[in-house]
Order: sequence, then structure tokens, then C-alpha cells
Amino acid sequence: MYRLYVIMDDIMDDIDRLLRSIIISDEEFRNTLNSIIKEKYNSILEFSKISETSASTLYKILSGERKPSIKTLQKICFALEKSKTQKGKFIAVIAARSVLDEAIMDGITINDVTYKIREYAAFTMEDAIISAIKAERDGAAGLVCAPIISPTIEKIVSIPIATIVPHESIHNAIKVVARKIARF
Repeated sequence: MYRLYVIMDDIMDDIDRLLRSIIISDEEFRNTLNSIIKEKYNSILEFSKISETSASTLYKILSGERKPSIKTLQKICFALEKSKTQKGKFIAVIAARSVLDEAIMDGITINDVTYKIREYAAFTMEDAIISAIKAERDGAAGLVCAPIISPTIEKIVSIPIATIVPHESIHNAIKVVARKIARF
């Protein structure tokens, strides 16, 4: 039962997750907001800029020192919606944490379009499939994944995919998917 709950959380829209957490408890809201910020943004400071909410306010909310006002919740939800609608501005890399911890580039520019690189850690085949669905829903323009899972993921998502081939570097795979995006 717990695993199904986690899977549904991964697939569920961030705004839905956040609003559902408000109903459960203040602690659940804080945990969910913290989780979303960690998953989608580099830091609270970055989310602060995007949501136009002061970093100190976010820190106080996440620590339980303060409850968010309606206006702050609106800003947070607007920022989550805005990031959801900015599709195609990043390439997802689905791999084991050990691969992701290596020096992966921050972004790549192809045909004057810059794509950020967003990491999705996966430890099992199921994690990789869920991450691929999540990446597409998050707005990934394309994704890079391991050869063992790419045939399955190609059947599930409708964005370009490049496979990490052991004798190629992950940077080359990112360049391949960026070129595919340009032709897509």
C-alpha cells in the first residue's frame, strides 16, 4: 500500500500534491513543499525568486515557524503552474545516483536554444519508468536513459530519447537528444 502511495505521489501534479497535503496536516504540507522544491529547483533561493516569495518566508514555512498566508499559497501555486507550463526547456537524465553524481553539464545550447539538464535518480526499472513519465509531465523536451530501459520508455513517452551507451559519455547522449529535439 505504501509503495502505491509513493508512485501516485510521483505521477500526481505538484499543485495537486501540495493542495492534498494541506488537508492532511501542516507537517504534511511542509514535507510536500520541501520535497517539491528539492525535486524541481536547485534551492529554496531559486524557488524564492520564481515564486516571488522571500526566502526567509519560505524557510519559516518549511521549519513550521510560520503558516503560509493565502497570498503566499497563491504565489507558490502560481510558480508551480508556471514551471509546469514552461515545457521543453530541459532535458531529463534518468540514471542511477552514482552516474548522476559524476560531472553532468548544467545545460546545452543547440541551434541557439539552451536546455537545462534535470536529473532523475532511478534505482530500479520501475523507478526509471516512473521517472520518465514524471519527466514528460514536468515538461522535458527529451530524455536520456540506460539502454536496458529505453525500449520500454520509448513506448510510454512521446518525447525524443537518447540512450546512454557504455562506450559513450553521458555528455554525448545529451547532445544526441538535443539534436533530436531540434528535428522533432
